Amino acid sequence: MKPTDLAIRLSSFLAEHLPAQRNASSNTVKSYGQTFALLLIYCRDCHRVPPQRLTLDRLTPEVILAFLDYLEGERKCGIATRNQRLASIRSFFRYLQEFEPARLLQCQRILAIRGKRAPANTVINYLTPERMKVILAQPDLTTRNGRRDVAMLSLLYDAGLRVRELTDLSLADVRLDTPAQITVLGKGRKRRIVPLLSATVKLLRAYLRDERPGNADRPLFLNHQKMPLTRAGIRYIIRKYVGVAGTGDAGLHERVSPHTFRHSKAMHLLQSGNPLAVIQSFLGHSNIQTTTTYAKADLEMTRAALERTVSATSRVSLPSWIEKPDLLTWLRSL
Repeated sequence: MKPTDLAIRLSSFLAEHLPAQRNASSNTVKSYGQTFALLLIYCRDCHRVPPQRLTLDRLTPEVILAFLDYLEGERKCGIATRNQRLASIRSFFRYLQEFEPARLLQCQRILAIRGKRAPANTVINYLTPERMKVILAQPDLTTRNGRRDVAMLSLLYDAGLRVRELTDLSLADVRLDTPAQITVLGKGRKRRIVPLLSATVKLLRAYLRDERPGNADRPLFLNHQKMPLTRAGIRYIIRKYVGVAGTGDAGLHERVSPHTFRHSKAMHLLQSGNPLAVIQSFLGHSNIQTTTTYAKADLEMTRAALERTVSATSRVSLPSWIEKPDLLTWLRSL
């Protein structure tokens, strides 16, 4: 079957334009690819158009808007994820308009689609140190998989890693001799050095004794098929242990994702009195404003705690004229 115009342009966009002309990282290319994979699935399931027959003509602004609603409604994606998918689509149509002038109007209409504004929210999903200890205590250290899981989850928390940073780690990125540290490839291909605590080093040593790795370039964490652990695999492992730990703690039934571990580490560092600049460097944030979100969240939680506390001022009786906002109403009540 002859490839469609969409297949030709999309292949060129992902395989040539992004890596060669825009110098996009492999993770960025994968993210863009996932967006269009979801778009193909949407058109197949909701519009009865198989991927091999989907053309550029069918990708109208109305279809793109419906796809974004599908992400939120059917796939339960948040507004940030929805906007990220839209950004990928807009990038493709910005590229497309240079090669297909006849589609300029179609491209510009799609480029005019705006991202959805997320409500202001300083609530960050994180775990207390006590709950984090409960989760990390669940793996069975007498088994090989248990030693792998506790080492992986401890590293995810201890180093405050993004899940992609964890899956990208190789043996060559890990130094267990003093000073113990890992080299992390973060967003924008920026590398940072993250120190490791002695407890995590001990767990990693036990895990690597089981593995007896020979090739320094191989991924740090493998599944039972000796393949690199994926994001989905890590999410599955976390859900498994959270489910067990949550049987005696209703609070652990809340949604816990790999990023919850990163949020938890950041909040614990902040609550221990570390400056925001130190936390920014540790997490690899390019903008201090991103790190400030944790400080705002901590202030909101402090405020909520204060409101739950009985204040001495709650026993003070205000004069009746102060309690009544309408002076005339108060005068008539005398």
